[in-house]
Amino acid sequence: MKVGFAGIGRMGEAMVHRLRGAGFDVHVWNRTPERLAAVTAAGAVPAASLPALAQASDAVLTMVTDDAAVEAVYLGADGLLQGDVRGRIFADLSTILPETIKKVAAAARAKGAAFVDAPVAGTVAPAREGQLLILAGGAADDLARLQPIFDVLGRRTDHVGPVGSGAAMKLVINTLLATHWAVLAEALGMGSRYGLDYRRMLDIVGASPAAFGALPVKLPRLLGEPADVGFNILNVRKDLRTIAAFAGQLGAPVPVARAALEDYQAALDQGFGDEDVADIVRFMRGE
Repeated sequence: MKVGFAGIGRMGEAMVHRLRGAGFDVHVWNRTPERLAAVTAAGAVPAASLPALAQASDAVLTMVTDDAAVEAVYLGADGLLQGDVRGRIFADLSTILPETIKKVAAAARAKGAAFVDAPVAGTVAPAREGQLLILAGGAADDLARLQPIFDVLGRRTDHVGPVGSGAAMKLVINTLLATHWAVLAEALGMGSRYGLDYRRMLDIVGASPAAFGALPVKLPRLLGEPADVGFNILNVRKDLRTIAAFAGQLGAPVPVARAALEDYQAALDQGFGDEDVADIVRFMRGE
């Protein structure tokens, strides 16, 4: 199977390397071509345009920043759906609104192509190791076509419903993640201001019922040790805005998520945008 991949950021790069390592013939496109150097060195073939990417591939995966970028990649004047895409299958892995996914999926179906939304839970390290959690929305037959690809990228694939359901489930997960980190930051900031030892607090929280699964992974970062940025604060802010919009469409109250958005916006305003989500703790401690 020939796989196309549009959107070669840090996550996309890690996934392309996984696919190449598994023997897939991979074609790639990125809005800024200089980002393609590492994946083309690993044998991925650059496409001159998005329509060319679609023509060269049996299945195309996309992972871009936001709703506007997804619409541009698929529906733009030089987008993926501009050529003859009959029989092809597309999967979007971005974190965006379900309504955007449904709009793009309808356009793909009108052109004779299949579409699955499959956002992933996990950051760069799990992507490198093929340990992502894949949240899929779409028809079972379409998901089955993509499963050989997802088996390389993820430790588990969950089919959560029709198109749009994967996007909705990803927003559920990211609501929890963003608010967990914001509340941890507030709690540790409060304890630090009282005079409690920071490392001791982390150790006790980690041993308590208040611990959550991502905490051990981020401990090096929390302790000031060298560690990669997995998910930066700029993107957390973007996701919380998306969550607020989604909740508003549903009439669902999300006051905690809206409050967390204020914390991340404040961190962003102080220059923390490129820092990891866990660095909200440093911000709230006044570092």
